[in-house]
Amino acid sequence: MSFFDGMNIAATGLTAQRQRLDIISQNLANVETTRTPEGGPYQRKVVTFEQMNPDVNFNTILNDTMGATQQGVKGVRVASILEDTSPFPVIYDPGHPDANADGYVTMPNVNSVDEMVNMISASRSYEANVTVFNNMKAMIAKALELGK
Repeated sequence: MSFFDGMNIAATGLTAQRQRLDIISQNLANVETTRTPEGGPYQRKVVTFEQMNPDVNFNTILNDTMGATQQGVKGVRVASILEDTSPFPVIYDPGHPDANADGYVTMPNVNSVDEMVNMISASRSYEANVTVFNNMKAMIAKALELGK
C-alpha cells in the first residue's frame, strides 16, 4: 500500500460521508412534509455503505501472481439510498389540509433527534477522514524532505 492509496481511501470516506450528510439534511428539511409528488407523507431515507473492491488491473494481477497480495481495501462507497419502512406517525389535526375525514394527518417517519445524532456521527466521520488525509499529506512532505 502506498501513501497515495491511503489518501484515496480517505477521499472515498469523505465522499461517502458528504453524501450521507446530504441525505440527513434532506430528511430534516422534510420533517413536516405531509404531501409529496408520489402521494402521502415524506418517507425518511437511509444511506448504506459498502467496501469498494480493488480494481482488477495488470498491477494487481502481477502482484497476486508473484505472491505480493495487497490487502484489497480500496475505500468505501454508497451502496444504496433506501427508504425507511418504519410506520408513519398519525396526529389529530382536523384543520390541516391533508387531514382525513376523521381529522387525522399522517406525518413523515422522520425523527429530528435521530437525524441530529446521525448528523453528528457523519460529521465526526468526515472530520476523521480529513485528519487522515492531512496526516498522509504531511507524511509525504516529510518523506520528500528526507530525500533532499
